[in-house]
Amino acid sequence: MRFNPPLEEGRLIRRYKRFLADIETVGGEFLTIHCPNTGSMLNCMVEGGPVWFSRSNDPKRKLPGTWEITQTPQGRLACVNTARANQLVEEALRAGIIDELNGFTGLKREVAYGQEKSRIDFRLDYPTGAAYVEVKSVTLGFDGTSIAAFPDAVTQRGAKHLRELAHLARSGVRAVQLYCVNLSGIDAVRPAEEIDAGYAAALREAKAAGVEILAYGVRLTAQEMCIDRPLGVLLGD
Repeated sequence: MRFNPPLEEGRLIRRYKRFLADIETVGGEFLTIHCPNTGSMLNCMVEGGPVWFSRSNDPKRKLPGTWEITQTPQGRLACVNTARANQLVEEALRAGIIDELNGFTGLKREVAYGQEKSRIDFRLDYPTGAAYVEVKSVTLGFDGTSIAAFPDAVTQRGAKHLRELAHLARSGVRAVQLYCVNLSGIDAVRPAEEIDAGYAAALREAKAAGVEILAYGVRLTAQEMCIDRPLGVLLGD
């Protein structure tokens, strides 16, 4: 996925009201831009640190740009635009980069399914049946380790998705939880049990039910992003 035009650089002044961020561009322009991230963005933000944003020329938009990438306190790059995860995964699926999911004959997005009235990110159709793939964007990293964690805040919705996947797996339907790790310098992913013990338990239960747990890393710059490598998954069981 190439950014066209390339992202512009600035420095973060503050993030507030969840969806707003004040920045100063390298040219000295002060802007309020959209922060497309509903999580806590724990360990993602450094006030005064570098950020990269996409600028919009749409006159109907209230804000002139969208926060895309940040430098974390650990010096890593993180894509904080959670909408990019599904775009990257679809691109990787169609390019055959995610080996475990190759060979599908059809791809549909946002398909209604499940007992709790959910929508799956991707349904892949194979000659032998369908696979349901839920995608989560991971940006939580820590000092002194190359292991990232999910989630960065309590997520009842995330636990619900795992229950839905577990039900599918128990019914004999292929179900996949895919972590798209939008954070540089990472080798593996684990559940953030210290933040959401309920989600961690749901993930282990989903694994026991037959849900496939995958993680892939992303190469990211101000010019482009792409999924480029499989990562380990550490469930701690």
